[in-house]
Amino acid sequence: MIIRSKAPLRLGLAGGGTDVSPYADLYGGAILNVTIDMYAHATIKPTAGNKIKIIAADRNEEVVLDATKKLKTDGTLDLAKSVYNRVVKDFLKKPVSFELTTFVDAPAGSGLGSSSTLVVAILGAFVEWFKLPLGDYDIAHLAYEIEREDLGMQGGKQDQYAATFGGVNYMEFNGGNKVIVNPLRVKEKGLHELGHNLILFSTETSRLSSTIIAKQSENVRRKNAKSIEAMHGLKEQAVRMKEALLKGNVHDIGKILHDGWEHKKSMAEGISNPQIERIYKAARKAGAIGGKLSGAGGGGFMIFYAPETAKFKVIETLNTFGGRVVKYNFTEHGLRTWTI
Repeated sequence: MIIRSKAPLRLGLAGGGTDVSPYADLYGGAILNVTIDMYAHATIKPTAGNKIKIIAADRNEEVVLDATKKLKTDGTLDLAKSVYNRVVKDFLKKPVSFELTTFVDAPAGSGLGSSSTLVVAILGAFVEWFKLPLGDYDIAHLAYEIEREDLGMQGGKQDQYAATFGGVNYMEFNGGNKVIVNPLRVKEKGLHELGHNLILFSTETSRLSSTIIAKQSENVRRKNAKSIEAMHGLKEQAVRMKEALLKGNVHDIGKILHDGWEHKKSMAEGISNPQIERIYKAARKAGAIGGKLSGAGGGGFMIFYAPETAKFKVIETLNTFGGRVVKYNFTEHGLRTWTI
């Protein structure tokens, strides 16, 4: 028997950062995101004996451990270990032996939610294996707890829910870990036009999102007016983005992205840097109406909205910066699991 799963990465189009505590708890957050056909993959092969083998094929990392009820998290493949620990603690109550292999189509620090999506994929494989009684909201919330509480990793909530639900979603975040996922019924031609005009560009750099997110959270705790107003603006950006998509006003999205980027840079230090600003200004000069960094900031992937034929000039310009433009498609589905 082999158990497999895959969960899609996401593009955060609007509201990024408002899902992070304490802002979401105090003011309520809102995010609009869409999943793409880049995935986190997990495969579990049950084995005899009392060993656990974990392989991160994309990172050339591998560990072999004794099958105990709780694996030690020591900085090596801790996401996988922590998923196992929670599954044993909450459901199985006893150790199990297996080989787990993972692979993610984008590197850590890309800004596409790769770490959280990997947690969802691994958790989904265990749910499939043991037929655990977990729905979509349960899986997303447990993945959030594993990262943020069990491992103490800084971050928000959107990535786990995007990976689990998939598609185009307007998400609301409030106190008490209350999350509402609103799937948007965007007309097909609107999605085609958005996909045609939205460019995904890898800067070929990564960043440690936890550092930026920690600064953002501290600004809210200290009641930094500039940072809080920026987050209010980002939340409003998500509402505007939702309205534009639902009404088919796709060409408003470039301006909405640009306004959001201006707000985002005021949230915390380190979100932008001179190289990112050079890329952004050059893309705008070449014909992009707006854009942003995907994720917390500091590096990773950038997205740009370039209407009609302007995208080809923008792509030509972006290629001069040493990164690469990545082809993608939007996806309708979130986490998928199966057994063979």
